[in-house]
Amino acid sequence: MSGHTAGRSRAKTFDPEAHFGYDRGGQGPLPTPVREVLSMSRFALVPCTAALGVSVWLLSACGSEPKPKAKTPVAETATPAATAAAPTSSDKPDDDASRGQIRISDEIKKACGITDAEAFFDFDSANIQAGARAVLTKLANCFATGPLKGRKMNLVGHADQRGEEEYNMVLGGKRADNVKGFLVSVGLPDAQAMTTSRGEMDATGTDEASWAKDRRVDVVLAN
Repeated sequence: MSGHTAGRSRAKTFDPEAHFGYDRGGQGPLPTPVREVLSMSRFALVPCTAALGVSVWLLSACGSEPKPKAKTPVAETATPAATAAAPTSSDKPDDDASRGQIRISDEIKKACGITDAEAFFDFDSANIQAGARAVLTKLANCFATGPLKGRKMNLVGHADQRGEEEYNMVLGGKRADNVKGFLVSVGLPDAQAMTTSRGEMDATGTDEASWAKDRRVDVVLAN
């Protein structure tokens, strides 16, 4: 019985010099305070080692977490702008830039000797009547060699209010160009006539008779 007890006592004895590898070279046992400290450090190492293991595991787990994939940017497709429709004459099939009326201003009438009856007349560049030809020839001579020699005139084209505004602006310009073309053909220097358009801006017509008066070219003296 005493032998077994002694064996268990020896097995439970903790030798700090042997456990921690201290070799004092035959100088005797460690001092008691040192031995007590080393004995307590044996139990302190266990939780420290465990804590270190947990920390390493946490770092490994965090480091192995997959990074979120970057979102691929989606290119925005620009919506093509609507193409503006070209003006058409579908609303005015009876309107033609080659036809209209001519109205000569009072200032020019007086200087060129044109009567009131001659100052407002129908004009068709495709089929110019004798009366219109005579008045326009007198007008061209007045500016080329007559009282208004060297002066300039403005030919302002107009259109009635039917149809698209853009189309009517173009129509007025063409109407003025047709009148100028004839004046130049009968002797007016090209540089003395300037053409512009006001389109439907001055139109007041409400029916065919009044629309016809809107389709005209005003002949005025330039400043």
